[in-house]
Amino acid sequence: MPAPEPLDLLHLGRERVIGSYLLETDGGPALFDCGPATTVETLKRRLAERGLTLPDVRHLLLSHVHLDHAGAAGLLVREHPGLAVHVSAIGAPHLVDPTRLERSARRLYGDMFDTLWGELAPIPRANVNIVGDRVLGLECFPTPGHASHHVCYVDREGTLYAGDAAGVRIQPANYVLPPTPPPEFDLDAWLRTLTEIVRRAPARLALIHFGVAHDPEPHLAQLRERLAAWTSEVEDGATQDEFIAARQADAAALPPGDAAGYEQAIPFWQSYLGLARYVEKQRAAA
Repeated sequence: MPAPEPLDLLHLGRERVIGSYLLETDGGPALFDCGPATTVETLKRRLAERGLTLPDVRHLLLSHVHLDHAGAAGLLVREHPGLAVHVSAIGAPHLVDPTRLERSARRLYGDMFDTLWGELAPIPRANVNIVGDRVLGLECFPTPGHASHHVCYVDREGTLYAGDAAGVRIQPANYVLPPTPPPEFDLDAWLRTLTEIVRRAPARLALIHFGVAHDPEPHLAQLRERLAAWTSEVEDGATQDEFIAARQADAAALPPGDAAGYEQAIPFWQSYLGLARYVEKQRAAA
């Protein structure tokens, strides 16, 4: 089977920011993550390019419920009531009743919420399936750190469908960044997740942001190093402005379009807020 290719959802009109993956499972065609509601029409066009309509897709495998990965799920189920949605036990209640999730996201994004993400629709409980160790012939395992409810899937060819657990890397760039948004970023949990991913020795990493990485070990090593470095910066007192300026300087060597894509996929102000919250919690616990 050829390596998967992402369906580019053209978030806000920009290429290579948010993707989704179409895969064949033991239960029929499935999507891995679906993007936000603002990209539903693009998703349907991408399916049509592959000879499919939305009702041909039988399953939606979610890594986690953040809106760039799962925001469209409710709209898809509304249009295709037979769609089975697979998600962690922690994430499932937020799909059935997204009120708290939307309230939290609106606080974070303010007036930009509707432009970025669009409608967040509830999913009937009957459509929501809690994942276990095996899902539709794929291995599934918890991968907290970016979010407590994050899971990854591995197919028989060794492709790890990574969500955000393997970071952000706008292919073909060799530059891996950790998305660390509030409120659930947890450094120790994420480092344990990376150890678990390496132990499973995937052949490739299917990234939502963006593309397939065929060099898992150096990719994950870079992610581990940057997670520790960013956390140390904030522990040492970096302000939000200083943190953002440092990230923009880091990205200056990238082509302009790639640099903008990174900052859209992983807003640096958002990463700072997640790191600062984590550091504050660790200090309070100590």
